[in-house]
Amino acid sequence: MIDDVKPPAKPSGSLRDKLDSRNSEVTADPTPSAQSDEVFKTPEEVAADQTLEAPTSDETNPPETADSPTKPKSNWKSKLALHWPPGKKESLSLLVVVLLIAGGVGGWVYAHPKAKPPIVVKKVVIVAPKVVVPTTVASTLTGLQVDPSVNKGPVTGVMIENSLDARPQAGLSQAGVVFEAIAEAGITRFLALYQDTAPDNVGPIRSARPYYVQWLLGFDAAYAHVGGSPEAISDIQAWGVHDLNQFYNGSYYHRISARAAPHNVYTAIATLNQLEAKKGYTTSSYSGFPRKAETPAKVPTARTINLNISGPTYNVAYTYDPATNSYMRNQAGAPHIDANTNTQIKPKVVIALVMSYSLEADGYHSAYGVIGSGPVYVFQDGLVTAGTWTKTSSTSQITFADSNGATIKLNPGQTWLTAVAKTSDVISAP
Repeated sequence: MIDDVKPPAKPSGSLRDKLDSRNSEVTADPTPSAQSDEVFKTPEEVAADQTLEAPTSDETNPPETADSPTKPKSNWKSKLALHWPPGKKESLSLLVVVLLIAGGVGGWVYAHPKAKPPIVVKKVVIVAPKVVVPTTVASTLTGLQVDPSVNKGPVTGVMIENSLDARPQAGLSQAGVVFEAIAEAGITRFLALYQDTAPDNVGPIRSARPYYVQWLLGFDAAYAHVGGSPEAISDIQAWGVHDLNQFYNGSYYHRISARAAPHNVYTAIATLNQLEAKKGYTTSSYSGFPRKAETPAKVPTARTINLNISGPTYNVAYTYDPATNSYMRNQAGAPHIDANTNTQIKPKVVIALVMSYSLEADGYHSAYGVIGSGPVYVFQDGLVTAGTWTKTSSTSQITFADSNGATIKLNPGQTWLTAVAKTSDVISAP
């Protein structure tokens, strides 16, 4: 194979012949071409020159002869040296190396057919979201969002008059819950409950009645009033009501000059709160009405409500306002205005309580069957839900359930409840 790559080495003559030949060539023709021949030599000629120049260390070796040619000394550095362009031998060697590498890779792939490239796992830094602590809570009285401290304060009930001489009243639109019923002689009166708000002008304030006291007890509320019927005064003492009777706490009330007595007694909720603190009535423990999110009807089925109470002067009507999802209150055929805001009263929820109605033994004061159960109509979101109201005792909260027995949840905001004597006194239309 070596002969295929390099030309065969010329047979070597005697040492004397080589020396004579070299000398004759240098002497005869010292031309550039001769010098060129001297520079470009085959590896075998270079090896022969080195052999001639090196001193002989073994005297026993016979001299070279023409019959015994000397093998050129192997030069391992020259064999390892790369030539460009590569020779045939180097090309073959390179091809063998490439085939071996390709065969090794192919064998590994064959032996690992399901091998996949290594998965590079990136470090993911998860930043925990900042916990937002709510700054408000739902009011127990109204379901509206309030500071948590509000629910820890007392509920204050105020007995507000509704005679013609008392209109327009102050502070009704700012109450969280309002109960409406006949006090005497067909004249209605309101029990307004406050906890979320504290208007500085509330009135005119009038005397207590037993059924208002029973509704009030469901909220564990204090009761601001000016005297009361004999039955009411007796019940207040017997039931342990948080009493704020003006008769015994006159400095916490005031009379205005614009109206004649007894239609001129007013107060401020903040002032009543001071009286409550003095008496130790600093909180109210009760269950509020279950609330829900507002869901206005796309097609209202109860746009108008008419509640017949005792006659044209005291009957009330409501008109549904889709823009605010509330009910614009009218009485005696005109908008019911709050003197504090000079705006029409518009509760979020209107409830009609159908319960027995009669007169006390004196034939003058009203009597309602507040304890027990009866039909109820709940108006909200432009719709009406018929069901049953229930109050099991004087101190229990009144509750509402639909025809299937499920609790009727109310929209947040003011809730206005009116007592009527029969179901036919409740009329609504789309």
